[in-house]
Order: sequence, then structure tokens, then C-alpha cells
Amino acid sequence: MASQWDNFLCNLGEWHGTFANLAVDGSEREVSRSCLCLEQEAGERLVHFRLLRYPPGQEGGEPSRQVHQEYRSLGRQVVFFDSGSFCKGSLQVAPGTAFGAEFGFLAADRRHRLVQLHDPKGAFEGLVLIREHRAGTPPAERPPLAWDDLEGTWSGEAATVVADWPEASRAPCRFTICRQGHGGIAIAASPDSPPEAGGGDGDRALLLPDGGYFQAPAQVSHRHAFAVEAGWLPAPDRLERLIRRYDASGAWQSATWIQAHRHGAPVG
Repeated sequence: MASQWDNFLCNLGEWHGTFANLAVDGSEREVSRSCLCLEQEAGERLVHFRLLRYPPGQEGGEPSRQVHQEYRSLGRQVVFFDSGSFCKGSLQVAPGTAFGAEFGFLAADRRHRLVQLHDPKGAFEGLVLIREHRAGTPPAERPPLAWDDLEGTWSGEAATVVADWPEASRAPCRFTICRQGHGGIAIAASPDSPPEAGGGDGDRALLLPDGGYFQAPAQVSHRHAFAVEAGWLPAPDRLERLIRRYDASGAWQSATWIQAHRHGAPVG
């Protein structure tokens, strides 16, 4: 079984893409180019991180933002799964403190990442959609997600990491997705699958460019349990989901990664 660190190393490389600021309705407000590099030091447990961001609408020239970091270990706030897909975010919802999470999907030479933002009062205030491809490969972006792409019955495997134990537990899963009247996604597990999370009253779903979606409560609180979820279709009839769950005290409880195929579709 691969370690969290080994799973993290699946993301090594130079990634070119865009950062798009999305409003609460999912519409794009601003798009800027980016270049992100993750490079491992030879013979050491050390990864160099470098991110360059360019001004909106600018194709060349000097970056407007540069971030450099080094990683020798990973904190509790981030969980990496076997494919290199990951999620990270706040460990505790607290009054007067901004809440957020990041969901990162990795498939071959593509990454689809989503950053969720809630203001200090817990209200949802927008997203940042990050679409990336490895240097030297075509962007190959997926079409915007439509309801027909998502609705139906899916079968696959769920891997869950809980807050006090870093090893993932795995279980087969089968679930059905349908659209709820208030704009959310209803996800019902089959009787022999682990219970579902998300899709609660007041949750709102956004269908996104590049075959993605996002679902979360419009308001989060340290007094009510909730879940936040992002999904991506890296190929037709293939779905990945990342879910972060918080308990009724606002503490992070677990993270789940699901990889599934539409029921009846060939696996591969």
C-alpha cells in the first residue's frame, strides 16, 4: 500500500494551466495563466514547489505572483489517494474565521483542481477552478459538464481516510445520482454500499467547465454536521468524487475518494 508521501509524488512535474475565479453561480469572473512545478530533490525526501501566476489576459511577460515552498512532510489537513488525487482544507470550522477546501484530481497528464471559499461568517463566496496539463502535452480539456453526463447509476470503489488514522479503508460502492428540485445533487447509495454524504437540504450544486461539479451548503457552521464535495469526469462514463465531512462541532471528520464507472459501461 502506497504511503501518503508516495501518493503526493504522483503530482511531480511541470503543470501549465489557468486559474479562473468563479462567482457563486459558477460564472467566470477572471482568468489568468499559471505555471506550477513540483520537483523532487535527488536522493532526498524533499520536494520543491514553485507557482507562477500571470495577470489576467496576459500571455507573456513577468508573472504577477510567485510562490516558492519546500515539502519534507505533509500535514493533517491534506489527504492524498492512490492516483495522486487529493483534498485538503480547514481542520475546524470556527466563528469569525474563513473556511475553505481544495480538491485535486489527477488523470494521466491532466489535473482538475477546485478551491472552495467561504467567508468568516460561513457563507459561500465563490470558487477557483484550476485546469492544468503537463508541460509538452496538449491541454485536452473536457467539455462543460451537463446533467446527462452525471445522472444515472455508478459502480466503483471508495477509499476513506479518517482524521485520527492516515491509512485508507476501501470498500466497493454503488450509487445513483439525480437532480434535486432546489438545484442540488441527490446521491443515493445502494443497500450494500457505505452510506452517502452530501446532498443535504440547502446544498447547492454547480456544473463546471472541464467536466467538473461542486456541491456544498450555502452556509457552513461549527454547530451543524455537513459535507463538501467535488467531482470530475476525466472521460465519458468515468467519475471521480472527493468528499470532506465535518461533524456537529465543526471538526474535520474524514475524506473520501471515489472512482466509479457508469453502471453497464466498460471499465478501463
